[in-house]
Amino acid sequence: MQNQGKDKYQQAFADLEPLPSTDGSFIGSSLQAQQQREHMRAKVLQELEKVNLRLKSAKTKVSIRESNGSLQLRATLPIKPGDKDRNGTGRKQYNISLNIPANLDGLKTAEEEAYELGKLIARKTFEWNDKYLGKEATKKDVKTIGELLEKFEDEYFKTHKRTTKSEHTFFYYFSRTQRYTNSQDLATAENLINSIEQINKEWARYNAARAISSFCQTFNIEIDLSKYAKMPDRNSRNIPTDAEILSGISKFEDYLNLRGNQVNEDVKDSWQLWRWTYGMLAVFGLRPREIFINPDIDWWLSKENLDLTWKVHKDCKTGERQALPLHKEWIDEFDLRNHKYLEMLATAISKKDKSNHAEITALTQRVSWWFRKIGLDFKPYDLRHAWAIRAHILGIPIKAAADNLGHSVQVHTQTYQRWFSLDMRKLAINQALTKRNEIEVIKDENARLSMENERLRLEIEKLKMELVYKHS
Repeated sequence: MQNQGKDKYQQAFADLEPLPSTDGSFIGSSLQAQQQREHMRAKVLQELEKVNLRLKSAKTKVSIRESNGSLQLRATLPIKPGDKDRNGTGRKQYNISLNIPANLDGLKTAEEEAYELGKLIARKTFEWNDKYLGKEATKKDVKTIGELLEKFEDEYFKTHKRTTKSEHTFFYYFSRTQRYTNSQDLATAENLINSIEQINKEWARYNAARAISSFCQTFNIEIDLSKYAKMPDRNSRNIPTDAEILSGISKFEDYLNLRGNQVNEDVKDSWQLWRWTYGMLAVFGLRPREIFINPDIDWWLSKENLDLTWKVHKDCKTGERQALPLHKEWIDEFDLRNHKYLEMLATAISKKDKSNHAEITALTQRVSWWFRKIGLDFKPYDLRHAWAIRAHILGIPIKAAADNLGHSVQVHTQTYQRWFSLDMRKLAINQALTKRNEIEVIKDENARLSMENERLRLEIEKLKMELVYKHS
């Protein structure tokens, strides 16, 4: 994505701190987008007041108003052809739509148009032509999807603050819209819906609809995609047990022993970074991206980090948080605070433009590649699901587990608990039964000790009586 620096739109967002999404769902992302649209609309309305003050000061008999995302010129004009002169004055107040969007660029255009109309009114030369009757706008040809895609980024970031997270979201929308549509088709609701209908796989269709919905919203294309808004059922996952996680990390060293000798000297130790990444995903339940976006390496290695938390940066999917570990002993067992591995991480991200979502995505894809290369039966995200299930088995409150993973309780229960497989349920039940059996053993032991204490007390009382009798 192009980096346009601080243009006027991003300057307008300077005083906005986007709401951290408490979940990674489409709903959470939509709330963030809504907040940013409302922020930009407020900025446009503030600027609109200034424009109208300038028009008034210049004694221009035209003002500008905002309506449904467009700007209109308001002025008292001769009766429009076909309209009735109810007051008999020969004049009437009209709102003239020139198809100008209600954004900062649109305000500049509208102000220029207002001065031009004001001159016509002052000179008494105004006539109702196609421009002011709105016919020119309807004559304009509909753009092709390809033509709008070329403008998509510029228009999208007129209503969204540029961050690493929003860059990633935009790339998601752009790439899927581009992939699933024909760039030569006209950008009509019919053509876009037809593109979605051609997709066979449920998840691909759902993701395409999400992207096209954002595309249409950006360009004010009226479309109803509610039919595709329901999230499909998830495919099955292979959630690893703790034993499988421990076995999995050893496969990185197995790879070292099994690979050939023809290895580039520059990358011969690179497997160690991906082994470290594997361990971090398992211990903290992180999203892979949360390791590579502005990691606070100094904090992770700090002696002040007594709770051994990993700081997730604010530019990540659901904002900043401190993630606590489960199975803290794995930190030492996997050697996760080894300076060598953290130096390798720093080197890996220093080679990337950390503001470029595509390059961060390349790192996360590299993690998946290594999982496949060493023969793991599960994916990086499955370690996150395993963390959630392990937390449940250990009796950690759902709210605490959800907060630690950086999402809402609703997402935690709906998304993660569905992977609670038969084997996991067996493990949970067996652990609960074992815990109950241990409690029963402790109760029995307490009862036995109580009886023994009572026997000893009676024995002591008996001895006391015998001593008293002996000395009497």
